[in-house]
Amino acid sequence: MNSKIWLSSPHMGGDEFNFVKEAFDTNWIAPLGPHVNGFEHDLQEFTGAKHAAALSSGTAALHLALIMLGVGPGDEVICQSFTFSATANPIVYQGAIPVFIDSEEDTWNMCPILLEEAIKDRIAKGKKPKAIVPVHLYGMPANMERIQALATQYDIPLVEDAAEALGSKINGKSAGTFGLMSILSFNGNKIITTSGGGALISDNKELIDKSRFLATQARDAAPHYQHSQIGYNYRMSNVCAGIGRGQMLVLEKHIDLRRKVYSTYVDQLSALPGIKFLTEPEGYFSNRWLTTILVNPEENNGVTREDIRLALERENIESRPLWKPMHLQPVFEKYPSYTNNVSEQLFNNGLCLPSGSNLTADDVQRVINEIKNIYKPI
Repeated sequence: MNSKIWLSSPHMGGDEFNFVKEAFDTNWIAPLGPHVNGFEHDLQEFTGAKHAAALSSGTAALHLALIMLGVGPGDEVICQSFTFSATANPIVYQGAIPVFIDSEEDTWNMCPILLEEAIKDRIAKGKKPKAIVPVHLYGMPANMERIQALATQYDIPLVEDAAEALGSKINGKSAGTFGLMSILSFNGNKIITTSGGGALISDNKELIDKSRFLATQARDAAPHYQHSQIGYNYRMSNVCAGIGRGQMLVLEKHIDLRRKVYSTYVDQLSALPGIKFLTEPEGYFSNRWLTTILVNPEENNGVTREDIRLALERENIESRPLWKPMHLQPVFEKYPSYTNNVSEQLFNNGLCLPSGSNLTADDVQRVINEIKNIYKPI
């Protein structure tokens, strides 16, 4: 059998081990430590955010953001529907109600038209949303100019889910620096990894300081263990942060490599009937975390997304359908949603192709050749 080609596997740069070894040599194995501080500084420098807290996951970061905004039982939080469930889960952790918003066609992210419709409707029903959570999906920034304007107009805090978009920008401004707070993820499949892990970033020092307090079990300043509020075990370890510091040294390279993978796919596959790629709107820069295609069977004699996925699977190549929208998920189907059918069509016809920065030219060509083989009878 051919060797496995993964969708997006971890890619070490070489210096990670030196940072981790330093953590072992100095016995900084427990949570917190100099690598955590250093990693936070690196994230601030890279994104332009004034403050950062390194945490155990992106989900933990979003959970803390909602807690600090006072989201509680019965409250409503507007959430992008076309995303991974980790965007919506923390809303439910708080006993709150996610209100799902469908996508626009230009970015595949939260549709500003439906967002305003939902805000007006929820306010009319006596339920002004406590937060808006747009997502920068697959590395493509959301329409932040319009979303940010609506958040300001209706005085609703904006929390960006930039888990997939470290290094993406709009007119030179980093995704994740448009809202009050933003979350990042360093899961094993992300553009850089700390094996697990995430971060909360913000220009608001008070919020980041409070997030660190809550993330370390909300221990009061006392010589004994005293707690005045509920806390969480959400801080990143010094060892994981050491991996992150090594990864930050190769982040720009990883972005460049993923964008080159995207360009190669476009060059060789865009001429095939029914294949369409997500392009960058003017002023947008995507880290191309994952390269995605849409497959229209009406334009290619019936070849579907699933035909391509299964053909790649038979050749030991991992690919994945686009996210199934949250408003179509059994666990979330009871919640309010404002839809336009865009995300449903994306799910039905979309496929994520292998996109890792550690793919070789031969790997990418193998994926391309297998897709072209499917089209040969056409």
